[in-house]
Amino acid sequence: MMKQKIAITIDRELLSFIDRQAQGNRSDYLNSLITQERRKIIAEETIAALQADSQDPEYQAEIAEWDRLAGDGIDA
Repeated sequence: MMKQKIAITIDRELLSFIDRQAQGNRSDYLNSLITQERRKIIAEETIAALQADSQDPEYQAEIAEWDRLAGDGIDA
């Protein structure tokens, strides 16, 4: 993965917290936190999309058609 340096402004209290938690490597610590948050958001978005699909009658009809065809006994 390509990395890029940036400059940010952060409250002193938060920086002190980061320094206590980072064990000497702020970048790795912040990358880890952001990666965790990104995964959480992607999971939430995926769940929301699946819930929306489950409420969509058109989508459900299409899935039912695929399920019907998938059971046609043809072996690839």
